[in-house]
Amino acid sequence: MATKHDQILKYIEGLPIGDRISVRSIAKNLGVSEGTAYRAIKDAENIGLVSTIQRVGTIRIERKLKKHIEKLTFGEVVRIIEGDVLGGSSGLDKVLNKFVIGAMTENAMTRYITPGSLMIVGNRQEVQKLALENGAAVLITGGFDTTGEISQLADRLEMPVLRTTYDTFTVATMINRALSDQLIKKDIMLVSDIYTSLEKTNYLFSTNTIADYQKLSEETHHSRFPVVNKSLRLVGIVTAKDVIGKAETLSMDKVMTKDPSVVKKMMSVASVSHQMIWDGLEVMPVVEDDFSLVGFVSRQDVMKAMQLVQRQPQIADTISDQISGEVMPIEESEDGSKGEPRFKFSVAPQMVNSVGTISFGVLSEIISNVTQRTMLVNQKRNVLIEQMSLHYLRLIQLESELDIRPRVLEIGRRSAKLDIEVYLENAIVAKAIVVCQVMERS
Repeated sequence: MATKHDQILKYIEGLPIGDRISVRSIAKNLGVSEGTAYRAIKDAENIGLVSTIQRVGTIRIERKLKKHIEKLTFGEVVRIIEGDVLGGSSGLDKVLNKFVIGAMTENAMTRYITPGSLMIVGNRQEVQKLALENGAAVLITGGFDTTGEISQLADRLEMPVLRTTYDTFTVATMINRALSDQLIKKDIMLVSDIYTSLEKTNYLFSTNTIADYQKLSEETHHSRFPVVNKSLRLVGIVTAKDVIGKAETLSMDKVMTKDPSVVKKMMSVASVSHQMIWDGLEVMPVVEDDFSLVGFVSRQDVMKAMQLVQRQPQIADTISDQISGEVMPIEESEDGSKGEPRFKFSVAPQMVNSVGTISFGVLSEIISNVTQRTMLVNQKRNVLIEQMSLHYLRLIQLESELDIRPRVLEIGRRSAKLDIEVYLENAIVAKAIVVCQVMERS
């Protein structure tokens, strides 16, 4: 029989998204003590069923699922290949380092088998045993079974033996894709990678005075500070312009800017950069869902991180990388004079749609890449695309050789506008107007 705790969790999970709940309402509706209701609500918050929002209350939310695989375990492999476990289930949480295809003789494959690897093989029991004895898991393709001896050995060594109905090539492709996706996602820089934690953050309480602000400013040589209440929840931000010319006895809640722009740890640095540039923000507080302050991120940190990301190649190629790699510069114009940079692009088979013409998404990515490279060549500035108006004037067929001609229309301190024309055999086939945000020089 389910415990009262489990009954409360099940009840909360059945509530519509957006419903407010409270300790008192849960206790009354389910006939339990308020202490039991409180513990269950806290557990529901930990597993992502509810979120506590300041001045609103506890709200039923859509359950938070992990967006991507942090580590590719053998348990994740089972899900990816739609397989089942024949033995060694206690080792499913171990991390996969690499996979080996068992298409060689036993003597030849021994040197390729390392602890933490995955041996992909058919119904070759001797190879399955060899892999387990050398610290590797086993994936049996083609839907074949294994022997009781192999299953017992897997249980004893705590290394999984998995089975799938797919063939070796298919599962190798599926696992390789998962490994590549994992590497790409690890390369996406988040606020959690660069923010200054609460322990190193200077902040003021809402009850502190302007005199306290001035003292902290002199000690740290900073002029912007988050303002929190006694529960360390963010209530505002204070800057030099908020306190100038005002009495030193005034408290922070009288002078601070309320409801400041905030970020969360799982936001990408690119999205934060976009907001900081557009709104001209120097610092942004980092908060949890309930607005508890966990640190802050500065504009300088964000700019450095963005420029570092743009200078470093990714470990695994994204579709954007593949398209960018095909955009090649044309050094000089036909008459030999140098002017605005020009680029060429050859339309490959994987870049067309079902009717054999270039995909609109691919064309947009080409325009985006040309914009960024034009600004880097001409202005020595990195940019973020803000808006693109793309007109597809004529169909662009497979294997077309495109000539892309960008032109900077205007550039300011924070934004720029470019006109980009795409030619095929000296006839214009597409045209775009691009508005972008200009990043500060490091």
